[in-house]
Amino acid sequence: MSEKNTANIGFEKQIWDAACVLWGHIPAAEYRKVIVGLIFLRYISSAFEKKYNQLVADGDGFEDDKDAYLMDNIFYVPEESRWSTISAAAHTPEIGTVIDNAMRAIEQENKSLKNVLPKNYASPDLEKRVLGDVVDLFTNMDMSDTEESKDILGRTYEYCIAQFAAYEGVKGGEFGAVDKPANSGQLNHAMV
Repeated sequence: MSEKNTANIGFEKQIWDAACVLWGHIPAAEYRKVIVGLIFLRYISSAFEKKYNQLVADGDGFEDDKDAYLMDNIFYVPEESRWSTISAAAHTPEIGTVIDNAMRAIEQENKSLKNVLPKNYASPDLEKRVLGDVVDLFTNMDMSDTEESKDILGRTYEYCIAQFAAYEGVKGGEFGAVDKPANSGQLNHAMV
């Protein structure tokens, strides 16, 4: 039986802040899909960028060679899918479409991800101003040491489930129907 990794992922506050930004804008059940998809995009972009800069510094011209990334188990991230492109479009009406297209481009370049990534960010149910605010939170997320982690996305998903379940328990299952806590970095038990 494998031991569960409960170490801090390093950006818990940004995850919870993102959930707080989404409060009242989409059903609580949809938070995880939005947040985990964006964290995945941010994570692979960070790992790609680190390797890209290393390849550019090496000066051998391999920075655009997909195999140079694959041999280090790093997903190749096309330019339209890089976090810099996403963050530049954060406060445009097209941000949802930009993210959906980024997910499609990543799937196209990385066949192991075919039909796996979420592509629901252009949904009319997801307010684009709110989505842009979530992108801003993740833009400021430090993922410089996450490449060493074996299961950062799994741990992120577990964190989201635990936080949402804890809050739902506190509020009697009305997670999506309440105002966000005054201190969005932690559960505010005083609201009960």
